[in-house]
Amino acid sequence: MHMMKADRHCRFPIGDVLVRRVAGFLARRQALSLVVLLLMAPNARAGQVGYTTITAADPPGEPLQVGIWYPAKAPTSDQDIGRFTQTVAPNAAVVGRSHGLIIISHGTGGSLEEHYDTALALAHAGFVVAAIAHTGDTYRDQSHATRLADRPRAVHAVIDDMLTGWSGQASIDASRIGVFGFSSGGFTALVVAGGVPDLTLIPPYCGTHGSSFVCQLLKQRPVTDTAPIPPEAWIADSRIKAAVVAAPAIGFTFTRPGLSKVHVPIQLWKAADDNILPAPDYADAVRAALPRKPEFHVVSGADHFDFLAPCSEPLARVAPDICQEHGGFDRTAFHRRFNREVVRFFEQALPAVR
Repeated sequence: MHMMKADRHCRFPIGDVLVRRVAGFLARRQALSLVVLLLMAPNARAGQVGYTTITAADPPGEPLQVGIWYPAKAPTSDQDIGRFTQTVAPNAAVVGRSHGLIIISHGTGGSLEEHYDTALALAHAGFVVAAIAHTGDTYRDQSHATRLADRPRAVHAVIDDMLTGWSGQASIDASRIGVFGFSSGGFTALVVAGGVPDLTLIPPYCGTHGSSFVCQLLKQRPVTDTAPIPPEAWIADSRIKAAVVAAPAIGFTFTRPGLSKVHVPIQLWKAADDNILPAPDYADAVRAALPRKPEFHVVSGADHFDFLAPCSEPLARVAPDICQEHGGFDRTAFHRRFNREVVRFFEQALPAVR
C-alpha cells in the first residue's frame, strides 16, 4: 500500500513538470489579459480627459479663476481638485476639433470643482467644459454673494476668453456653446440665455418667507446699492444655444415677460425634497414662465445639494450639511443618471457637424 501511494504521486514526474509549466503559462497569460482589460477600462485609458486652469479677464471686476476639462490623449493620473480627486491628464494638449463648449456656473458659496463629475462626463463625450469660480461668491469669499448681475457678466467674459485667449481655442466650435448652472448658477444660466429677473419681487416675497434661504442671505449681506438694476445689466449672450438649469435660485423673480426672450432648449431639474429652495417658488415658477416647454426632471427623494458631485471623505468632514443624504437617497447612483441625461441633452441640443 505504501508503494502504491508513492507511485500514485511520483510515477509521471515529466508530466508534473509539464503541468506546472502549462499552469504557469496560463497564469501569466491571465495576468496579461487582466492588464489589457485594465488598460481598456474607461478610468485607466490613456488620453481620456485633460484638465487645466486659467485666469480669465473680467475688466469691471477681479480676474476669474476657471477650471477646464477637455478631450486629450495623454497618460492620466489621480489629481486632487479641491477636496475631490479626479483622474485626468494635467495640462495635456487638446485633441480633436469642433468641440462644443459648456460653461458651468456654481451656486452661492460654491466652487469651480463642485460639479467636476459632470464636467468629466461632458469631456468624455467630446465637449470642452469651463467652470467658473465666481469672484466674491465662493466658499472662501462671499462678500459679493448678492451682486447677482456680476454672474452673467462673468459667463460672458469666460466665453470670450475661451474663444480668443485659451491655448485650445482652435478646437472649439463657437456655434455649439451651452451653459450648466446650479442654484445661483441656474439663475445665471437663465439670464445669459435671455432672461430678465424682476428683483422688485424679492421684498414682498421675504415679507411672507422671511426664514427662506434667499431672505436670510439678504439679511446677512444686504444690498448696499438700492438703485434698480436696469434690464441691460442682465447680460444675455446670444452665443448660448442650450442650458441645463438645476434648482434655480430666486426662480420666482422670472415672470413670463422676463423669460419671453428665452428660446433656446432648456433642461430643467427640480429636487422633490428641496429644503433650501422649496416648491413652488423656484424650479416650478421657472417652468411655468418659460415660453418654450423645457425638458423637466423631478428627482424623487433628492434635496438641494444632491445636485453637487458625490462628496469625498475630506469634504464630508468639513461640510457635513451639504454631504448628508436624507432618507436613503443615493447621490452616487443619481449622478450616474444625472450626468448621462445632461450629456444626452447637450449632444441633442448642440449637435456636432458630421
